[in-house]
Amino acid sequence: MLEKPTISKTQFPIESLLSARLLLEPQIVGDRIYFLSDLAGTLSLYSIASSGSIPEPLLPGGLALVNPHIMPGDNFHVLPKLGKVLVMIDKLGDENYQPNLIPLGGGIPEPLFGNKYRDEQIACVHCDKEKNIAYFFRDNRKTPDIECLMVNLETGEVKSLGTSIYGNACNGVSSDHSTVILADGYTAGDVVLYYWHEGMTTRKLLYGVPLDQRDGKQVPLTGIGWCSFVDNNKGLFFESTIFHDNGGLTYLSLDDPSKAIDVPIKGLRHSGVGEMAGVRRVKGDVFVLEYNIDGASWAYEGRFHSGTPPTFEVERVLIGNQPLSDGVVLGLEWQIKNEKPLQTEYVFSFTRANSPSQIYHIPIGEKVAAERLSSEKVLGIPDEYLSAGEDASYTSFDGLRVSARLYLPSSKLGYKGPRPLVEYVHGGPQGQERPDFTWFSMPLIQYLTLNGFAVFVPNVRGSTGYGMRYMKWVDKDWGGKDVFDHVEGLKRLEKDSRIDSNRRGVVGRSYGGYMTLTLASRHPELWKAAVDMFGPYDLPTWVSRIPPTWQTYFRLSLGDPVKDKDFLVERSPKTYMNKLSAPLMILQGKHDPRVPEPESAQLVKDLRDGGVKVDYVVYEDEGHDVLRFKNRVHCYNTITEFFRKNLGN
Repeated sequence: MLEKPTISKTQFPIESLLSARLLLEPQIVGDRIYFLSDLAGTLSLYSIASSGSIPEPLLPGGLALVNPHIMPGDNFHVLPKLGKVLVMIDKLGDENYQPNLIPLGGGIPEPLFGNKYRDEQIACVHCDKEKNIAYFFRDNRKTPDIECLMVNLETGEVKSLGTSIYGNACNGVSSDHSTVILADGYTAGDVVLYYWHEGMTTRKLLYGVPLDQRDGKQVPLTGIGWCSFVDNNKGLFFESTIFHDNGGLTYLSLDDPSKAIDVPIKGLRHSGVGEMAGVRRVKGDVFVLEYNIDGASWAYEGRFHSGTPPTFEVERVLIGNQPLSDGVVLGLEWQIKNEKPLQTEYVFSFTRANSPSQIYHIPIGEKVAAERLSSEKVLGIPDEYLSAGEDASYTSFDGLRVSARLYLPSSKLGYKGPRPLVEYVHGGPQGQERPDFTWFSMPLIQYLTLNGFAVFVPNVRGSTGYGMRYMKWVDKDWGGKDVFDHVEGLKRLEKDSRIDSNRRGVVGRSYGGYMTLTLASRHPELWKAAVDMFGPYDLPTWVSRIPPTWQTYFRLSLGDPVKDKDFLVERSPKTYMNKLSAPLMILQGKHDPRVPEPESAQLVKDLRDGGVKVDYVVYEDEGHDVLRFKNRVHCYNTITEFFRKNLGN
């Protein structure tokens, strides 16, 4: 069901913005770079020479891969010793990933497991391309259990490392694969480590307090990331929030795992509000350390020094300084050219709010500059017509700082007078709106500013990027203090003479769709229009509709649909929808497993049964996203025209 409204012609069509193709998640192997792109209208796999060349397609036309922004694990891994590429493929966005192998030069995908795990989600979370051993988590979509699989990609041997309703995800592997670190995650940041050793029948606890041993007591959140084995496999080195709310480096001796050690860092160059984003081994004691500073990416190459105490020393900045500043890295990978001395070349994709993603290559050498290998550009729109945005951070009702940005139409466009306002709400809720031109929101934000709208983008409490405490504010409080943050942000903008606060609209996806429905129904006086993209409507019903493995998580982080039904009903948009006064449009993917289509269909039925007119668009070939070019064009045009009609411009 695809209702196509009449689209007014604008000076700059959305196709101009979308002419800049996505370039995502590059990997360098030998003299070639492999990457994801929508060059042919759907997200697919390509390769180019590391010196730059015309992209070569590696998958059949029309096959669409899942956006890596929302995918657990990795979309693909290049396996040079096998002469293959491991690619994760689903059906029309249903997120039931199936591992497939294709030749290095491309070809027809061959299922790694045949039909053994058909209609299940098999996600690759780690791959050793030297030994051709991969680790997957298996969600059979029928039970709450998640299984960890160790797979020899050369022989096809599959070994189960056990199951858990809380994840049992591979979170670290010794150099010989004899020991595997497994992690259970109860809610965001609440991680407990286990270990499995060759010959063990069941895993054993390594670090943290399991949920069933807490007796209702609060325990510190560990926020543990990927664990690298160091000191000849005698210790673990990882990112965590054990000592620092915004993340830090931690050492854990396997001889005495009860005592984690804080690892000081020397030589950081950045400043500002943000958090550590991860640490990954390059080779030996050399690691890449990444940060997210108010949405912008920083990456360092540095060295881990064991000792008493252990330390980490930054040796060079890879990303963060000009010209690679104020943007987002979309994949940073490397290959070792020589080991003694260590010589490494890097490849990554980089984007900003007002500039497309480009592939960069850092050749061998300590002081060499990154080389740009691509020239993606927006066609027909001068650079100065796009909005870079400005800081619009504010203090909320209880003194909490809320990071936000305001995107205004360029003065070059010639719009006069205060601008109608659209608020964009990111998903998650534990997500973050960043200056990322490749994510769904940024072309929409830019298109709205080109059409005369101001766009307000707050990262309210619950967002990632600002530390553990900030992120955890939203647990079991959807539709609580997060709503107050949004209202306070709008109050601040009422004082801005550039904004016409009498003409406001709101749009959001997923949790952002939930918040759109919540704001439009509980604060109807604020809005003249609202657009919900696959947002939960009836929380108790929604939690019961999603896959069983996800129900485990949301029962802990949001509420149990039986035990906490009264609370979930009170926080559901459904409860307040009779107060809705603004025109509403709803967009939904037919194959969405996260917010299934019946959730939006029920909202539409309830409104129409009550005599309320609502626009409803279902994309028959999408899931929890809008990825195909034709659908993106229709979606952006439809949303913008809806706001033009109801807010003016």
